[in-house]
Amino acid sequence: MAAAPAAAGSGVGRGRRAAATVAAWGGWGGRPRPGNILLQLRQGQLTGRGLVRAVQFTETFLTERDKQSKWSGIPQLLLKLYATSHLHSDFIECQNILKAMAFVTEERKLTQETTYPNTYIFDLFGGVDTEGVTKRLAEKNDFVIFLFTLMTSKKTFLQTATLIEDILGVKKALLVIAQAEDAQEMIRLDEVPNLSSLVSNFDQQQLANFCRILAVTISEMDTGNDDKHTLLAKNAQQKKSLSLGPSAAEINQAALLSIPGFVERLCKLATRKVSESTGTASFLQELEEWYTWLDNALVLDALMRVANEESEHNQGTRDGSPERSVQSRFEGQKHVSSQAVIEPSLLVAVSASIVLPPPGASEENGLPHTSPRTQLPQSMKIMHEIMYKLEVLYVLCVLLMGRQRNQVHRMIAEFKLIPGLNNLFDKLIWRKHSASALVLHGHNQNCDCSPDITLKIQFLRLLQSFSDHHENKYLLLNNQELNELSAISLKANIPEVEAVLNTDRSLVCDGKRGLLTRLLQVMKKEPAESSFRFWQARAVESFLRGTTSYADQMFLLKRGLLEHILYCIVDSECKSRDVLQSYFDLLGELMKFNVDAFKRFNKYINTDAKVFLKQINSSLVDSNMLVRCVTLSLDRFENQVDMKVAEVLSECRLLAYISQVPTQMSFLFRLINIIHVQTLTQENVSCLNTSLVILMLARRKERLPLYLRLLQRMEHSKKYPGFLLNNFHNLLRFWQQHYLHKDKDSTCLENSSCISFSYWKETVSILLNPDRQSPSALVSYIEEPYMDIDRDFTE
Repeated sequence: MAAAPAAAGSGVGRGRRAAATVAAWGGWGGRPRPGNILLQLRQGQLTGRGLVRAVQFTETFLTERDKQSKWSGIPQLLLKLYATSHLHSDFIECQNILKAMAFVTEERKLTQETTYPNTYIFDLFGGVDTEGVTKRLAEKNDFVIFLFTLMTSKKTFLQTATLIEDILGVKKALLVIAQAEDAQEMIRLDEVPNLSSLVSNFDQQQLANFCRILAVTISEMDTGNDDKHTLLAKNAQQKKSLSLGPSAAEINQAALLSIPGFVERLCKLATRKVSESTGTASFLQELEEWYTWLDNALVLDALMRVANEESEHNQGTRDGSPERSVQSRFEGQKHVSSQAVIEPSLLVAVSASIVLPPPGASEENGLPHTSPRTQLPQSMKIMHEIMYKLEVLYVLCVLLMGRQRNQVHRMIAEFKLIPGLNNLFDKLIWRKHSASALVLHGHNQNCDCSPDITLKIQFLRLLQSFSDHHENKYLLLNNQELNELSAISLKANIPEVEAVLNTDRSLVCDGKRGLLTRLLQVMKKEPAESSFRFWQARAVESFLRGTTSYADQMFLLKRGLLEHILYCIVDSECKSRDVLQSYFDLLGELMKFNVDAFKRFNKYINTDAKVFLKQINSSLVDSNMLVRCVTLSLDRFENQVDMKVAEVLSECRLLAYISQVPTQMSFLFRLINIIHVQTLTQENVSCLNTSLVILMLARRKERLPLYLRLLQRMEHSKKYPGFLLNNFHNLLRFWQQHYLHKDKDSTCLENSSCISFSYWKETVSILLNPDRQSPSALVSYIEEPYMDIDRDFTE
């Protein structure tokens, strides 16, 4: 028997030919049938009746072949599934087989010991080639646009939303793989017919799931390639984008913001309260079982639909005739699911939530027998709301970082998103019973996979985007806390922050504590190994970023933030570099120019100064922002005549350490040496700016030539003359290209350092002066044989 070639694009030709060859002699599961086994398998895929073909192999053969191909028992499970999926078969047994398949899938994802992916195995034994189909559909923008029109019907909404989300996800992945830089290839929402009417007619449940689609369409492409994340590559892409016009993501964001009431509805959905029952002891074990299955909100929607219909059913009708029974409605759900691309776990999840009445159960007054278990568990209603809020918060976060940021800020302030989230903080976002012990099957307690954990992280990311360099950050406080800021300014005899005075008190948080204070409370209780620490520190740091505010710093200092940070850095034995970097950055913003903060710091760290300084020096990339803030503070303190300042200067070991020229030169040498133009990213460009701060302050004291001469000597001591200064020269050339055309970045530099941007530019120009006779020019300290200052950045 000759093996027919695999269909074009299937990507599994070799495996299928092998299967066909074995099938020629391996038996047909009983009586032989005419025709090529491969053709029959393919026919099964095209007709959707693939499981019929799976039984053509004997279980013995599948078991033996499994040992070689590492199929993890999936073909055998498919065989059993077919045998138990007839009309009168044992439904519980079918459910157990599906569970086993799900567990196998999770284990395979973790071990990655198999030769073939799950989709290939399922496809090989007669399943639908979902990957190939989705790729082909992703190439047809007109088809995707058409699918949006099917979302007008509630009956087809869930299945259509699932399909659109999958297609767009594949489409975005294909663009990344192809390194397609033109984001216009993503669909444009402004091409969807009657988009405004379509979205406006969504109910809140539909709108939340529509956000899953928006998450793909309004976010810029992320290549996942480190080389593409360099500032050099980003600048080149931005230049290209200017010639091409707005990206598809930007166009889609603008299209959404033009829909009347869109942002308001998102804010209402994000802040909608959930009624929780008081009994939560049994909920934990129940929820862990659900976690094993629920990997998308659409499954939960199906569950909610069953629960809603059950509620309507229990009410009955006026004429006394019963509606369809729970079983018949479930059968209807199975029918719908079989017609769309929905995971088998959907059926399991729906069935697991409902215990069907036993056959022959009595019905009184025309109403079927019901039990408490026919109702959707309260825990699932809570989880349903969590999944909704995840999607909505992500969309709001993306919009906050887009071109229309100020417009979005104004709207979410007006619609009271922040006070609403504050009211949900204890009951839903950071509820006590959402312990980290609840983990997905096959994962550990440190995974960021569960909906509870993901909601917390998305919430913190939203706070970071909301507070960063925006005066609306004071909406995170309540009226009493705003009064406290005013009192701090009054006591220090300094002017009140203008943004505090301009804050609309009707839009701030209510209750005993504002959102920022609540965040600080949970932050101080977080375990040392918690992944939340990074995001919490970033969210609080964003509140401090921008023009330094003494009142803001003292507000946080009074709540023990500095001691908490130092404990985490020195005493908690934290090993995560990301967490350490975020805490160093936060510490720098908290202490900058603040004498009281340095006094508190010195009191805590006095006996552990060596440990702290070792942490700073162990990773300068992580700690350089703190070094910059301390260097700037030292410069300001040295120019002040004040007894309190003089006392701090004489006692603080950190200030004394930073003030030494050898220390500054060591930092400067290392900061320049660990970065290059080709490796500059948004994360490490701070090293370049910190080195510039050190040299700008040296220039103020007319010591710039001294520092350059010392760098030259350090080069020679390392036996590599010219390598450091040539690199620094190239870095400064790039700095000019990068910052002179970026208003936002230059403003951030000016606000954070309290050094005018004109002084930054002047210092860079002086250092890049081509005159070798200039004592402040880099070229004056690079010997002619080692000169290499005109290299193309792309080399």
